Amino acid sequence: MTDSTEKPRGVDFVREIVNEHNASGRFGGKVLTRFPPEPNGYLHIGHAKSICLNFGIAKDYGGKCNLRMDDTNPTKEEVEYVESIKNDVRWLGFQWDGMYYASDYFDQLYAWALELIKKGKAYVCDLTGDQIREYRGTLTQPGKNSPYRDRSVEENLALIERMRQGEFPDGSRTLRAKIDMASPNVNLRDPVLYRILHAEHHNTGNKWCIYAMYDWAHGQSDSIERITHSICTLEFENHRPLYEWFIDQLGIHKPQQIEFARLNLTYTVMSKRKLLELVRDKHVAGWDDPRMPTIAGLRRRGYTPESIRNFCAEIGVSKTDSVIGMNVLENAVREDLNKRAPRVMAVLKPIKVVLTNYPAGQVEELDAVNNPEDPSAGSRKVPFSRELYIEQDDFREVPPKKYYRLAPGQEVRLRWAFFIKCHEVIKDPATGEITELHCTYDPETRGGNAPDGRKVQGTIHWVSAAQAQRAEVRLYDHLCKVPDPDDVPQGVDWKTNLNPESLVTVKDALVEPSLTKAATGDRFQFERVGYFCVDTDSQPGALVFNRIVSLKDTWAKIEKKA
Repeated sequence: MTDSTEKPRGVDFVREIVNEHNASGRFGGKVLTRFPPEPNGYLHIGHAKSICLNFGIAKDYGGKCNLRMDDTNPTKEEVEYVESIKNDVRWLGFQWDGMYYASDYFDQLYAWALELIKKGKAYVCDLTGDQIREYRGTLTQPGKNSPYRDRSVEENLALIERMRQGEFPDGSRTLRAKIDMASPNVNLRDPVLYRILHAEHHNTGNKWCIYAMYDWAHGQSDSIERITHSICTLEFENHRPLYEWFIDQLGIHKPQQIEFARLNLTYTVMSKRKLLELVRDKHVAGWDDPRMPTIAGLRRRGYTPESIRNFCAEIGVSKTDSVIGMNVLENAVREDLNKRAPRVMAVLKPIKVVLTNYPAGQVEELDAVNNPEDPSAGSRKVPFSRELYIEQDDFREVPPKKYYRLAPGQEVRLRWAFFIKCHEVIKDPATGEITELHCTYDPETRGGNAPDGRKVQGTIHWVSAAQAQRAEVRLYDHLCKVPDPDDVPQGVDWKTNLNPESLVTVKDALVEPSLTKAATGDRFQFERVGYFCVDTDSQPGALVFNRIVSLKDTWAKIEKKA
């Protein structure tokens, strides 16, 4: 799972708690965690943080980690989501010790519900959802008891069985715990355990028409699996007393719930509801659209599992909510790919260069280093000829100050090749657009060094015109145009903050011929441009690349400020 490129992990507050438990012998020195997503959508980068934490702690302490689908809401859950979750966990580099479903425990959960009824700790309530909310009170005012709270044990047992048999319509009755309607913790004001829902379940079919609520299923599932440390995000901190109340009433194994701050990231959204909205309304091409913060989207874009694990290690685990800049995630993949990605040359906006003093018809092969950060990566041969293509942005007919790229009378170095100097600009007579640059090359500067010691300040990339391969390049940017997409006036749809330039497609980019056999998922650094990945849409002879992340471009910053 790990390699030498991964960053060491410090002792966070969760591990400090585990250390204390091991020292006291609370769980007999055992560590058993679990990752329990609901299969109602694809996992996102926030889930990656939880995956790394749960599986990482199990690994660090020689323990185990289960994967459990929290599948108690059949109308929103699908087998597709179950399979995507499994794929994402494996891709991140982890393997679960046990694969379970909350639905595996439906019979046991129902038996425990009957036990609570027999103890006078649960009752069937006929209030509607709106009435239950009305009776619950507010944060400053206590709730009031349901008029059905004092039903007899016998009546409650009869009603819950009739609910189970499907006699009542959806929403007509619930099973509620009998705790304290005046509790300052609203979660303890007679929470709902079961609701009626006539819906087919992906795992249990039509066996059930009553389904457990999250708070009822979650803790008991943890207990059944003998989980030691139930790690969840901060929004469940106020649910912990309820988690423990259920377990205490049943007298079963009691894990320790520990809450940590969830991941919030700039320029994107992390709500499954909003991500589903983007997919459903076709603002993106699917859950694995490379603009999405889903693990599937990041994988398709070209992120490596190592970079995501390193990102999670770098941001750490805390008890305080914060917002992490997207640049931190981008820097993690830059750092990882800088060490492993082969370098190649690609021209996204080509302009032709004709070397007027280079022999017509001649082609020579130049040595190009595959990765200067990795000597073992070796080198490749790059064809060089009279006609080349360079980037349009690498030429200025009237250069501004500090512009060290190609310009009339100005000399630059071609990467791995020769010095060239522009002596003529050819334009379309009708439009005035530049169509060709005529340059001379210095044959004494092969490899990029001049025997006379003269220096040039600019080095640009290029491809040989005859051998270059055409490719489609998809330039992905932030999903949203502002750091906080939810920062909109009341009544304004957050989607107004979607970035209209989150995808710019370049249809006729040119890449060096070494990329002809590039396979789906292969990652490269296009020199001076960024890191790119071969997309799943790519076909032999019709290459498609996704921009993973750009390189830092000093000149672009200078030009933007000008």
